[in-house]
Formats: sequence, structure tokens, C-alpha cells
Amino acid sequence: MAWAKPTTMADPLILVDADACPVKDEIYKVALRYKIPVLLIANSFMRTPPHELITLKVVGSGFDEADDHVAELSRPNTVAITADILLAERCLKAGALVIAPNGKPFTEASIGGAIATRAIMQDLRDTAVGGPTGGPAPFSKEDRSRFLSALDQALVKLRRA
Repeated sequence: MAWAKPTTMADPLILVDADACPVKDEIYKVALRYKIPVLLIANSFMRTPPHELITLKVVGSGFDEADDHVAELSRPNTVAITADILLAERCLKAGALVIAPNGKPFTEASIGGAIATRAIMQDLRDTAVGGPTGGPAPFSKEDRSRFLSALDQALVKLRRA
């Protein structure tokens, strides 16, 4: 299916770093309610609902190819969905609103702290004695609910702008 590209740069768009995104169904639900196009960017094919507002773009599997694509397409009037902190920073610099799948918004005020925390956690993982440490907490119903609320708020903000 061809990308339902917004007609102007001022038209809202939801960009999704889709490969490991656990809230795709929630994104579809909210986007269809607001009639806002969704562009999922992934390294491999995945099923998407057959709707003109929902498009999957499969990019190569090279390092950061999907991230590079999301960052290149980010702009004001875009909501980018990603758990990748470094990608979130790139999207923010392009003027996009950015939300993590757990509903946490990335902002200009919070991104520096998130990057620093990421670096500290990476150092801790790299120096862990006895093997790998635990990963992130399991995705919860509260995370899903918080995400739905954050996406709704972001789209209302875009519509007002």
C-alpha cells in the first residue's frame, strides 16, 4: 500500500520506530479516530491493518537504517514513537513531539538526563560481574494506558498548533 503522505508539511503525521514497538494497535486506534496518517518504519515486514492511513515502510537491515529514516522524516507536526533515546533526541531536534511506548514523553528538558542515564546504565552493563544484568521491566497495562493518554494529548496539541 502506498504511503498516505500528508498533503503539506503542516499536516500531522505519526512516525513509528516499529520493529519492537509494543503499542502499534493503540497507535492505529488513536490515529484512525483523529484521521491522522501513520507511517511505520521497520527493518522487516510486519502485518498492518488494511487502511489508507496506515503505511509500512520497510528499510534495509543496516545499522540504524530505520532510525535514520524516522529522524529524516521528523518535523514539526509529527509525533514520533520510539523507545530509542538517541533517536528521540534526533526527532526532538527536528521539531517532533516524541513519546516512548510506555507513555513517557521525551522533551528538550528531559532528553539530556535520559541520555546521561542511558550512558550510566550502559557502563554498568558493560562492567557487570557474573554475566548480563536484567533488562527493562515487563510492559504493563499501566504503560499501555499511559501511552494512550500521552498520544491523545500530543495529537490534541498538534491540532491546536
